[in-house]
Amino acid sequence: MRIYLDNAATTPLDPEVFEAMKPFMLEDFGNPSSTHGHGRKVRAAIESARKKIAELLNCTPGEIIFTSGGTEADNAILGSSIRTYGIKNVISSPIEHHAVEHTLHMLAKNDQFNLHMVKLDAKGHIDLNHLEELLKINPNALVSLMHANNEIGNLLDLERVAELCNAYSAYFHSDTVQTVGHYRHDLSKTKVHGITAAAHKFHGPKGIGFMFIRKDKKIQPFVHGGAQERNMRGGTENVYGIIGLAKALEIAYRDMDEHIHYVKELKTRMIERLKEQIPGVTFHGDSDNLDKSLYTVLNVSLPESEENDMLLFNLDLQGISASGGSACSSGAATGSHVLGALYPESKRGAIRFSFSKYNKPEEIDTAVKALSELCKIPA
Repeated sequence: MRIYLDNAATTPLDPEVFEAMKPFMLEDFGNPSSTHGHGRKVRAAIESARKKIAELLNCTPGEIIFTSGGTEADNAILGSSIRTYGIKNVISSPIEHHAVEHTLHMLAKNDQFNLHMVKLDAKGHIDLNHLEELLKINPNALVSLMHANNEIGNLLDLERVAELCNAYSAYFHSDTVQTVGHYRHDLSKTKVHGITAAAHKFHGPKGIGFMFIRKDKKIQPFVHGGAQERNMRGGTENVYGIIGLAKALEIAYRDMDEHIHYVKELKTRMIERLKEQIPGVTFHGDSDNLDKSLYTVLNVSLPESEENDMLLFNLDLQGISASGGSACSSGAATGSHVLGALYPESKRGAIRFSFSKYNKPEEIDTAVKALSELCKIPA
């Protein structure tokens, strides 16, 4: 049996979620824009799902706009906020997800704004003092900083950044794809203007997500061609995806305390076993610090070896699914821009393990044993 430790990439679908979706796949197939009975029933289900998500996040239903996932949501908020508010300065970081990083570089060419990169400390955390300096000299900017880094797991003080952005009249967008469904968000208190989510990161279906757009910071539509989603995103809604998303988030909030405790134990177990079995092992960013990083992610830094480029391949051969990408790679396509920004001269190996409620302690032990054997240097 294979061992799946790549939950930051995607998670297995919760059976409860599938059961909630099934009627809308087979029976309740009406177009929600239709005015007849079939359509009205589906429309009611979509609005019930929207209301449930809004209740969990403590915002209003009208602030939740369904998308195809986190990438679309990031693109929509970034592109539309720049155009809506005539933004001339954007502040971000060099370790954002490509959905943000690539989008901003593309938009900078077309929309003619200045792109500023905030400094990072040695562990990869945002330098909040430098952020404030940038905000002072670039008022009314757009700030885009992710809540948790998908590779090294570093957490951002979302409330503090929101306070700074509001103090300097900046529009604050945060990619929260790795934290929605894993942490509680109270959007009545955290004054972020836009966040994003993808259901498949918390045991929901692929191809569905949402963006939260604060009602006093509305943006222009991103997808045209219909009046769906409050005129914000044209196109027939992914009905069973929306139902699955809401159910997955409901389950995540219902069981969150239990799952946080359980997954933290798995992560701690792996850290301890790795230190015991692999001499010279360290961890990228702050991923081994449970207070400063995602409890679901551990990015392992392995001693320099000619075998490092083959570690993921060899783990896969042994039935273990993980991900990675070193700072310095023989193939440019496999290098990590995050590790490259933080450790530009490093030739150490990098493996990202990420955990979920479905992993078991014995799977952690098996993965560590396999990795330790691969890391042994022949005499």
